[in-house]
Amino acid sequence: MKKILFLALCLFATYAAHAADPHFRIKLKQPGNGSVDYALRAQGDRLVSDLALPMDITFKSEDLGQGCRRLTVTLTGRSRCYYHFSALLPTPFATDDCEFYLPGFWYHKNLRSPREAPSFHTSKSWTFREDRLSSPMTSLFDVRSGASISVLREIDEPAEALTTHIEGEVILSGKTSLGYVGFNGEEGHASLAFGYPYQETPRRYIRKLQLISPIFAFARLDAGEVKTISWIIWETTAQDFGEHVKLSWQHCVDCLRPEPLTPLYTPTQMKAQLANYFREGYIDKYPIKYQSGHTLRCDDCLPFPAAQLGFCGRTILNGFNSLEYGEQTGETRLAEMGQAILNSYLENGFTEGGYFKDEVRYHEPIPADRDVIHSIRQQSEGVYAVFHYLRYEKLHGRKHPEWEKRLRTLLDRMLELQKPDGSFPRKYRDDHSDVDASGGSTPSATSTLVMAYKYFKDKRYLAAAKRTVDYLEQQIISKSDYFSSTLDANCEDKEAAISAVTATYYMAMVSKGKERQHYIDLCRQATYFALSWYYLWDVPFAQGQMLGDLDFHSRGWGNVSVENNHIDVFIFELAHIARWLSTQVDEPRFALLPDIIESSMNQLLPTPERLCGIAKPGFNPEVVQHTTWDYGRNGKGFYNDIFAPGWTVASLWELYSPTRTSDFLTK
Repeated sequence: MKKILFLALCLFATYAAHAADPHFRIKLKQPGNGSVDYALRAQGDRLVSDLALPMDITFKSEDLGQGCRRLTVTLTGRSRCYYHFSALLPTPFATDDCEFYLPGFWYHKNLRSPREAPSFHTSKSWTFREDRLSSPMTSLFDVRSGASISVLREIDEPAEALTTHIEGEVILSGKTSLGYVGFNGEEGHASLAFGYPYQETPRRYIRKLQLISPIFAFARLDAGEVKTISWIIWETTAQDFGEHVKLSWQHCVDCLRPEPLTPLYTPTQMKAQLANYFREGYIDKYPIKYQSGHTLRCDDCLPFPAAQLGFCGRTILNGFNSLEYGEQTGETRLAEMGQAILNSYLENGFTEGGYFKDEVRYHEPIPADRDVIHSIRQQSEGVYAVFHYLRYEKLHGRKHPEWEKRLRTLLDRMLELQKPDGSFPRKYRDDHSDVDASGGSTPSATSTLVMAYKYFKDKRYLAAAKRTVDYLEQQIISKSDYFSSTLDANCEDKEAAISAVTATYYMAMVSKGKERQHYIDLCRQATYFALSWYYLWDVPFAQGQMLGDLDFHSRGWGNVSVENNHIDVFIFELAHIARWLSTQVDEPRFALLPDIIESSMNQLLPTPERLCGIAKPGFNPEVVQHTTWDYGRNGKGFYNDIFAPGWTVASLWELYSPTRTSDFLTK
């Protein structure tokens, strides 16, 4: 009966959605004057207004089958004008019953973010530039009926125009291919919004936690000029929001049809250049030795007096990478640097409570151990790196009982830290008092515990890992709520979804039978969310914007979070897992995306002949500002002036070390 009722509701929802036709408007602007807004109505295949317009507007709705229709709007100028075209697709669904999904930027209602970032806290209606999104799509899911509706822009030839102002009504300086998408829910029922050229309303998000007044862009149309814009409207049904995201992502891949780039460098060439970071970033004048990994300036890459264990710094992982690469290539100095880093952490990198020192800032007073704040993510990243180091050393006939003892102490303390529901606090002190009890970072600990089980053969660690995935399944995956894994924003983010993918993959690799299949199923659900953050298209840049002048393509790069709206090379193990998973669940798109990612993420590698805006070769950039958002400097088409090459180098190194994890888990 439940299934019959669900299908009936779905049929009703589909019928109701098909019954709705878009509403159209156009704004016309005379330079120096405010715009005038005109409602449009259909008259055959034309859109007309009660007043004469300086253009002819036609539209066509084409049935593509399987719930898809293409809406095409053509504007033909009769005299020069400056226009802004908008459309609204109404639905019968109550706003409060709808979940919204705009890939790589909006999940659910963005309620984990504060009022200073786009969310339902500020408004129930939002529109955004298309280049803010990993796919230029807006969509909604009605939780009562299961109706799933999306509007996907069909991409034009890339073009971008610089503007003189960042808010208000702006006439573009040239051609742009960018429109906008969003939704309207303020009046109680949800509509999907879209149009051309772009607008951002009711506020514009320009940098972290900073909203300003809205913007409306106006394009020029000359007499006899023709502009054609098209969107694909798709209506289907889903059982929950997670399936809505899955179906929408598959739809975007199939419609946008992204293809891998021709790589600029081979993996061997990548590592040869990245190794320069190990050489020139190395600092040995403090008790903890490290490669300077964060708070560097792009214009000089001079070292900063702080060592960060994980997150931005990844000091131990880069130490191991330096050691391994130095021995592989015969560069003794690199191997010595890597070993010195590992030795210094063993001697000076632990607190009295047995945890790693997450970060040591040598230009500031060093806090007492009791005041040190740990994050479960950084502790896990540190242990992960040491386990890879210990396995490598064993393979070369070298043993490190002191390290094993240290890890045992840390891991046993982690077991004490685990909550009754299987979660770990996001941040805590040496005495296990919580600083942030949120469980969103729990999957960071899963891989660490699985590695501990594999290395020490201790089933306590596997039991604890299983409990983390129980929590992950109940509180994160089943609710499609991936949040709080990045340390500088407690919101929906890419890294939370990647952590969930990684955690369930690790469990699948050490399980059998039905249990293994269960973890594979969870991994698949999380992978759709993780890959939804990655760009399936190339956003446009204007001449003079460095990324455009470098012929940068955004496909394959991932947006960061709801609050940090830039792209980067955070991938680590995800590409390898997605490729493996594609064969386990017969999802060819999971194999396509790693191909695109691997071919694309080498585009901004600084080399002596092509520095890509970075002072030193191998210091891979971090904050790649691909849309009108910045961390405070430079804006679209450039980097922020401060960056963290430690984690970018570590991520790319893992991307081009495809068997590292599988070897650890299976051999």
